[in-house]
Amino acid sequence: MAFLALLSWGASASGYTPASVPNTLKQRITACTSCHGANGEGGTNGFNPRLAGKPATYLYHQLLNFRDGRRHYPLMTYMLRPLSDAYLHEIATYFSALDTRYPERHPPRLSSTELARGRTLVHEGDPGKGIPACQACHGARLTGVEPAIPGLLGLPYSYLSAQLGAWRNGTRRMRNPDCMKHVADRLDARDIRAVAAWLAAQPIPAEDRAQAASSPGHDLPLRCGSVEIGE
Repeated sequence: MAFLALLSWGASASGYTPASVPNTLKQRITACTSCHGANGEGGTNGFNPRLAGKPATYLYHQLLNFRDGRRHYPLMTYMLRPLSDAYLHEIATYFSALDTRYPERHPPRLSSTELARGRTLVHEGDPGKGIPACQACHGARLTGVEPAIPGLLGLPYSYLSAQLGAWRNGTRRMRNPDCMKHVADRLDARDIRAVAAWLAAQPIPAEDRAQAASSPGHDLPLRCGSVEIGE
């Protein structure tokens, strides 16, 4: 006690005042923005994706997946493990409301045949292999569908290809039924490269927000656990 009193007296005598840290959500998620960009625009290395403007329910489910072990990245799990569902929902809602620039992308150069394959898979799928079109779930604009399906445009090639690969090898999962696992298992390495490169090369549409869930004609071709929960 005497030692603590001495420390207190010393700080007072020297005129030192501890810095005041604002107790705001923006300050508390500095750990997020240090990797995903100050405004959730995405990191510069291709593996810290854009968070700004994505559907809040989608972001919330990804935070749950990291915390609860369905997605595997030790740093994310370590940071999220002590956080409550309510806090994760608050974080997701914050990033969902942001609107900021898109990071620069550098997709690989593929042959016209490879790019045509990518475009076909995105817009038509491959019925013979049981692969639905990407836009059948992610929306006609490929900007996502509320409340829980993310957009695919504006993401780097390296991130898109890595996530499809992660679903194939089981290091990324969602709540059952895992519709993306179904799709990824039917894509070979050339398909993944073609789809990721084609998507990464597309311009961002003027209307870049997720479309409304009630958009006409948007019937999911597969059951998806995270979408059905609708939290």
